[in-house]
Amino acid sequence: MSGGNGSVALVGGEGPIRAFLSGNTDFVFIGSVKNVLTHSIMGKPDIKRPEDLKGKKIGVGRIGGNSHYFALYGMRQKGLDPLRDANLIQTGGAPETFLALSSGAVDAASMTTPQDTRAAFTGFNYVIDGREIKPPYVATGFVTLRSIIAKRPKVISQFMHMMAESYKIMLTDRDLAFRLMAKKIGLTDRKVFDAAYTQELKVLEPKLDIKAGAIQATLDEIARTDPRATKVSPQQLIDRRFLEEMEKDGTFDRLGIK
Repeated sequence: MSGGNGSVALVGGEGPIRAFLSGNTDFVFIGSVKNVLTHSIMGKPDIKRPEDLKGKKIGVGRIGGNSHYFALYGMRQKGLDPLRDANLIQTGGAPETFLALSSGAVDAASMTTPQDTRAAFTGFNYVIDGREIKPPYVATGFVTLRSIIAKRPKVISQFMHMMAESYKIMLTDRDLAFRLMAKKIGLTDRKVFDAAYTQELKVLEPKLDIKAGAIQATLDEIARTDPRATKVSPQQLIDRRFLEEMEKDGTFDRLGIK
């Protein structure tokens, strides 16, 4: 984005925060769809408890991504050292991570809906259940650059209004959501989709709010290895002007979003 290839990105929180800590303070969060992680570590049938993960290969999508973050967080929550007790392996996108687990290329995998639901339907276990832990984290945030806001505020405003409209459509048209998901990741099992859809709606942000606590939790995690994170506050990374604008202009009321 800083190279001019886009105006807004929908991303997990760790990348932009690390960029900010490295000196690229142009990055800023303007909203979020989801401020908790609902990933889980799914394991083979013989892997049932967190301690069963010791010595195992765990697929984490991409190092530095959401699934990797959850694997680190979830394992520590269960008293494991993720760097010593397991072998974390990059497995690619969500469909590829599911394939790695189902084919036996890895013993377990960190994944979110609908892939964790899909895995459960085919006999894999919730070894560390993120639906119970729900660690605070900017799972799907809207990130832009302060310089872009200064140059093109109307464009960013239009984007945020479009995201509010999109949330309303997703909420009210489950069939469309299923067709889009089927096209994007090849999910064709309606039962898997319905179970995942119902669970995920419980943790989404209807008004696209970005939570300071979700950013702080990420800063705390990064601070384990980067002391610069202790000197930054969440407020330095947030610009709420477009969220406030939609409250004032009645966008949320018009869409029936509370």
